[in-house]
Amino acid sequence: MKRRERTRHLIELGGLVVKAGLVDLTDDDRAALYGAFLAVAGKLQGDERANALALWQRKGKRAFEAEQEARNN
Repeated sequence: MKRRERTRHLIELGGLVVKAGLVDLTDDDRAALYGAFLAVAGKLQGDERANALALWQRKGKRAFEAEQEARNN
């Protein structure tokens, strides 16, 4: 069961990468995507972790809400 849960989790994370448009914007360049993720990880290890997380959470929440709104109309 743990393996199935992990697989589902990884698929959902990959879906977010696609949903954000990163695959298309990088022409599916795995090195570019990995570099971008490393840059985000670096920011989260720095002094601005709390601010960055708050900003990204708000932005993500708004995007999810806008998507839901568009689906309902």
